[in-house]
Amino acid sequence: MGHETITRKDLDNEQFIQLRQNTQIIVQLLHKRLKSQLNTLKPLFIPRKLLGTYIKSASSDEVAGSDKTFAELQTKFAAHCEKPFGLPKKLQMPLPSISNQLDAIPFKYALPQQDPQKTTITITAATRWIISYRNECPFDRLRAMLSGDENRNPDDMKQSLLAHLIPVLFLGRFPSLVQLLRDLRYEIEIRELDDLGGLPVVVLAAPLESFLPSDDFILQVTHLSGIPAFQEIIDEDAVDRIQDMLKDELKATVAG
Repeated sequence: MGHETITRKDLDNEQFIQLRQNTQIIVQLLHKRLKSQLNTLKPLFIPRKLLGTYIKSASSDEVAGSDKTFAELQTKFAAHCEKPFGLPKKLQMPLPSISNQLDAIPFKYALPQQDPQKTTITITAATRWIISYRNECPFDRLRAMLSGDENRNPDDMKQSLLAHLIPVLFLGRFPSLVQLLRDLRYEIEIRELDDLGGLPVVVLAAPLESFLPSDDFILQVTHLSGIPAFQEIIDEDAVDRIQDMLKDELKATVAG
């Protein structure tokens, strides 16, 4: 998790309660919508279409460009597998099979703290998700292994890294998929996660602005709840400010 730059706004308790309820409704709707869309897109993200015989599959057909793609995957894996995961750099062929079911996990980051002795507060983004292939080691479990809260399982850790790296390669190889996701109103970004050795991941963002109240307000809320976690808030007029990317593109084309 890394520090983020985000809009700050002052809230009183009544405003917070109302906006938090509205935010939860919107977040659930957006997440449900995204999961449905990712399920529809599964056939476009079959790992074998990218890696060919370098990954276990019932098919033995060669895939054009798979040599180059596997070499790129090997390079990315080697750059991030040792620290902090302690995994060998060399990938063994063929890679274990990977489900083409895509998962969306809410993006999380740490609230900056001036006092390092204070408990870290984890902020959950309201409208951003990390995209990966479904696997036995999602980020919460991966982080638990790194922190020592769960015994390390090298095979599961390796599978988790591959499940997050391969979508990065997919979007680099097939720009049409990037455009398709943008047409679905998502912004796409490749983010490096500092607490996971700079591991690059695909982050999708819905076109809704979110914000955080002041640090003092967040500290009060987390102190009362006893849980060092807080979710970004969606402003009441954020929906009205959603931009229509197609309309903007058409206007720019005509104007040009």
